[in-house]
Amino acid sequence: MAERILVVNTGSSSIKYELIDVATRGRPARGLVERIGEERGRLTHHCGDDPPYEREERFPGHAEGLAAVMKAFADVGPELDPVAVGHRVVHGGVLFREAVLVDDAVIAAIEELAPLAPLHNPVNVIGIRVAQDAFPGVPQVAVFDTAFHQTLPPAAYTYAVPEEWGVRRFGFHGTSCAYVSERAAGLLGRPLDRTGLIVLHLGNGASATAIAGGRSVDTSMGLTPLEGLVMGTRSGDVDPALPGYLQRVTGMDAEAAEEALSRRGGLLALAGSGDMREVRRRAAAGDERARLALDVYTRRIRKYVGAYYAVLGRVDAIVFTGGVGEHDPATRAASMTGLDRLGIRLDPALNEADSAGERVVSHPDSEVAVLVIPTDEEWEIARQTLSLL
Repeated sequence: MAERILVVNTGSSSIKYELIDVATRGRPARGLVERIGEERGRLTHHCGDDPPYEREERFPGHAEGLAAVMKAFADVGPELDPVAVGHRVVHGGVLFREAVLVDDAVIAAIEELAPLAPLHNPVNVIGIRVAQDAFPGVPQVAVFDTAFHQTLPPAAYTYAVPEEWGVRRFGFHGTSCAYVSERAAGLLGRPLDRTGLIVLHLGNGASATAIAGGRSVDTSMGLTPLEGLVMGTRSGDVDPALPGYLQRVTGMDAEAAEEALSRRGGLLALAGSGDMREVRRRAAAGDERARLALDVYTRRIRKYVGAYYAVLGRVDAIVFTGGVGEHDPATRAASMTGLDRLGIRLDPALNEADSAGERVVSHPDSEVAVLVIPTDEEWEIARQTLSLL
């Protein structure tokens, strides 16, 4: 059997997985468990060229979702005998600057960092433990989203707060940024070390990152993944005094406020759904709350693009990635509206074209290219796993 790596990408409400042939970069199997914790979830499992195997049911938590994945391999195939399992882990703090082999100490450290990524680190640990039970003796490797942003300069990661608090900006979506920045440089025909990029990773979580010469120099997410852009259920930027205000006016404590901002904010708070597809359906049907939600969402993106243009000084491309960034031309169009003076001009026909691959969607006369690059965090995790092993 060919040497294969199973990559497990456990997100806040989903599990993506791929079985990757390390010699050929082939994908014998891949799948997605989505809408975990909602009333109706879905598992889609692809085995080679066979029709996809699908199940719709409620997955109360990630453990149940991962159990369904293992059952799909057993029922549909292929045989699951990986040489290693690579895991996406969101928060590594300052402890993890690169991929590491998982042991009890690493798991304990990831759990200790959970207050910094409460939607992610706990479910990342679930994924690791389930995989350890399923594949005893097989190396487990943790690849950290925060590692890519260890290049942030002090002026970017330092908060203007008392030093004894021991807090700083970390940044997230680093695995995605590492992959798409290399692909963007290739698409532009430029060396990565001489390329300026603004990467917009727009999914259930969303972030903007300024990348100069392949190095992260500023990013919208901060100490936790809550800061920055408007997201599916996360508020993004709010007045730092908001939790104190809520405590004084409503009696809500800090923990409850953080939970609400993380799980009941964002598009969910604005439009009643954290799923961009549903928000667009409601807006098209005349729902004014949904229309406002879309305006707030894209306005925040434009603000960050302008800010990071100033940080970089020269921008070669804006890169859209993530589920929304890759598949929602209306979000791309609204996010780039009014940026002509910055040399950013979309081509409506290219932007609306039905395509799933890497592509340029800017007008030929645009000084700054606008790219759509499907992220491949799974391959980046596999690459880093291979490098470590």
